Amino acid sequence: MPGADSFLASAGAYDRHVGRYGAQLAEALIAFAGVRDGTQALDVGCGPGALTRALAQRLGAAAVRAADPSAPFVRACRERLPGVEVAQARAEDLPFAGDGFDATLAQLVVNFLDDAPAGVREMGRVTRSGGVVAACVWDYAGDMTLLRAFWDAAREVDSRAAAADEGVVMRWCREGELGRLWRYAGLRDVRSGALVVRASYTDFEDLWSPLPSGVAPSGAFCAALDDERRAALHDAYRRRLGVGHGPFELTARAWAVAGTAP
Repeated sequence: MPGADSFLASAGAYDRHVGRYGAQLAEALIAFAGVRDGTQALDVGCGPGALTRALAQRLGAAAVRAADPSAPFVRACRERLPGVEVAQARAEDLPFAGDGFDATLAQLVVNFLDDAPAGVREMGRVTRSGGVVAACVWDYAGDMTLLRAFWDAAREVDSRAAAADEGVVMRWCREGELGRLWRYAGLRDVRSGALVVRASYTDFEDLWSPLPSGVAPSGAFCAALDDERRAALHDAYRRRLGVGHGPFELTARAWAVAGTAP
């Protein structure tokens, strides 16, 4: 599970990093999965609650449950969404009865699981027969601009980046891989697609500011550098992005999958 410990950082740091894309990505995943009004839904690996919030807004808080192994993220999700039951639990061992949900979703989670097939089977277990199990992961090796540019810049300044690059070390993050995983886990009628979202930044420092906190694998790599190499990474990253001191936007692509519980 590369980088999982880096999600023990604050929810606020996560919000300023990849969390900027969370609300828009959640709406796209819900639409891709075909979640309908009046259903019961579970958010697996909820983090600070971007997908949980979107589900609660659509279905009502009483119809949504959530789970995440990170204590700081569980606290943040509970505080932000007091009407939602949020459990501290791994995807591979969900504390919910079988057949309890019409839709079980996981946003930016599957690649961090210790045992992804077991986690997906567990998502299927808690979903009623005929219900939907869906997920998405970043296209780290391609069009997730924020992170692809980061790791390309990191490789410029430190040879150790090659072994930490999420585009290299993460599983299930290339086109078609989630679909194969879903079929292997026993889900039916599997379909795949791409979700493209955007985030806005006031300037490069707005983008850079959460990274030294150590949040996410990219932040953990940044925080571990000495001052000289961190400064070199800062400059190489900005050059890679081609941004100046004013506002800008970045796009990010995620691969998505949905299947039917047997």
